[in-house]
Amino acid sequence: MTTHQPWTAQSLAKGAAGTALLHIERAHTGQGTWKQAHSWITKAVAGEVSAADTAGLYLGAPAIAFMLSAASTGSARYGSALKEVNAHVDALAHRRADAALTRIRRGDLATFHEYDVFSGLTGIGAHLLRSSPDGSAMEHLLRYLVELTKPLRVDGQELPGWWVGHDQHTRTSARYPGGHSNQSAAHGITGVLLLLSQAARRGVTVDGHHEAIETICAWLDSWQQHGQSGAWWPECVSLADLRTGRTAQSGPARPSWCYGTPGIARAQQLAAIATGDTKRRRTAEQHLADCLSDSVQLSRLTDAGLCHGWAGVYQTVWRADRDAATPVLRPVLPHLADQLVHHAVPSAADGPGFLEGSSGAALALMTAAQDTVPTSGWDACLLID
Repeated sequence: MTTHQPWTAQSLAKGAAGTALLHIERAHTGQGTWKQAHSWITKAVAGEVSAADTAGLYLGAPAIAFMLSAASTGSARYGSALKEVNAHVDALAHRRADAALTRIRRGDLATFHEYDVFSGLTGIGAHLLRSSPDGSAMEHLLRYLVELTKPLRVDGQELPGWWVGHDQHTRTSARYPGGHSNQSAAHGITGVLLLLSQAARRGVTVDGHHEAIETICAWLDSWQQHGQSGAWWPECVSLADLRTGRTAQSGPARPSWCYGTPGIARAQQLAAIATGDTKRRRTAEQHLADCLSDSVQLSRLTDAGLCHGWAGVYQTVWRADRDAATPVLRPVLPHLADQLVHHAVPSAADGPGFLEGSSGAALALMTAAQDTVPTSGWDACLLID
């Protein structure tokens, strides 16, 4: 942590909070010690923890709360600290949901920051689903997400409620002059589907919850493409795409958790489980298997990280296989594990971080080696658990 970046330690993506998840899981399983884990936890909270409106699951109070929740699994460990931080997260969720609902009533377009997994309400919801699923903050947040799935009319054009007014990099660009619908698990509507489905699967719902799941599934169905290697989805839908009903993307891109078929197929599988849709469940599993049998798509995976590398693919597929109604995914796991081992060579460029660095890769390697559910529940922050 540098003096110019005092927030770094409390980052789940790159900081001590994320690296702590590896040492917490190791301590839970007896492969490490709680002294080691506590050292990283202490680093993560060394400075003032932010509960400002810029805080989200991957930075600030929600990140610290998620880390402490992982450590306290099955015990009262860090209980008082977790209770204190959770109170701030609850207040943050209420505040940000209020602001988001006000934005919807104004008829303005959303931004990634409002609802995505990393910095938005979907990510905060991932923690609340673990910490206080029956609390008022979770209920308020879910009611907002249901509203998010209702269409908006902007300049005479009906748009999905999750449409953002910027490009993939949160900038205004000539490529997306009218904004876009982002399909990803990390920043887009697939992340919302993951949270709504995970909540419904656990019996945590609000009015309109299942209809919202159906709306998102119908949208993804309408943009599903068919190629020689099976189904795929465009990463983004532009205003021009929406008007013509055709994507400008020529074929499937990198098959990762963040963008691509693995994240979308897992979300559709979870949605099917939550709604009792056996056909969609089996179809989602086959789409995932088809993607993983395509050497061209897999060749685009060049790192070991969780976000867009082999670790994220492995953990997503391993979770999907545990829930699978069909046996199509189990045979591909050994190859994915081999590729993860091959690519999981720590480098200075990747760093020790959780999301793109060696800590996340090491956690997925633990899953591959032990073939058991993570004790700490660390992968809940990807909403694939």
